[in-house]
Amino acid sequence: MINILKGFALAISMLTTLPFFRVHEFYKGINGYSVMFYPLVGFLLGVILYLISFVLTPYMPSFHIGIILFALWALFTGGLHLDGYCDTVDGLFVDKSRALEVMKDPHNGGMGMIFGGVFFILKASSLAAFELLYLLPIILMLPRLAVVFMIYAYPYVSKAGMGSLAKEELKGWQLFVALAYTLVVVIYFEAWILLLATFVLTFVIKYFFIKRYGGFTGDIYGFSIEVIELVLLNLALVGLA
Repeated sequence: MINILKGFALAISMLTTLPFFRVHEFYKGINGYSVMFYPLVGFLLGVILYLISFVLTPYMPSFHIGIILFALWALFTGGLHLDGYCDTVDGLFVDKSRALEVMKDPHNGGMGMIFGGVFFILKASSLAAFELLYLLPIILMLPRLAVVFMIYAYPYVSKAGMGSLAKEELKGWQLFVALAYTLVVVIYFEAWILLLATFVLTFVIKYFFIKRYGGFTGDIYGFSIEVIELVLLNLALVGLA
């Protein structure tokens, strides 16, 4: 039970800037539990964003609320996944042999900044036009379920770091638990199309990055979360949710 609680605390610490349950040590034995809670953390972030929109709706135009939600979305995640997106894009514009080194560089390159800026505009615009805000919990939950599956099923290209520990410790039953509680939420929201889209995107991303690098990195996990979130937002925006 202690490891489960520490794993949940580590998941909160890893994926958010929320000032609760802060854990900064990857203690042996808790990393698999931490990954198991990734979708739940996404769900909780979505609930927080929805409640904020609910409070603001009587006082502000929907467009402005969407922009506020985009800013809070970035702040609550510490820009972690956005940074991973930019680093991954930088790696795509250099030779494969140098890509991983470029992705580890703490400074964003020109292509990462350009594509990151375009991506930010698209996501902010999607939220500004988004009316089905009650779907935010499932839209933040599903991409993190995809990452749980990626960690479990696909190679991690580095032998060091949190990603390596997570892959080493994540067990099949923990993946099953994450899938089970996510399916409960999917059933509640009747979000089968969003679930299907998540798995299709997971396999597309897997095919591309396995072919290019032979596996995944932490930056690619962040890239995956951002891309899947944007696609799910737009599927819901056009009524396919």
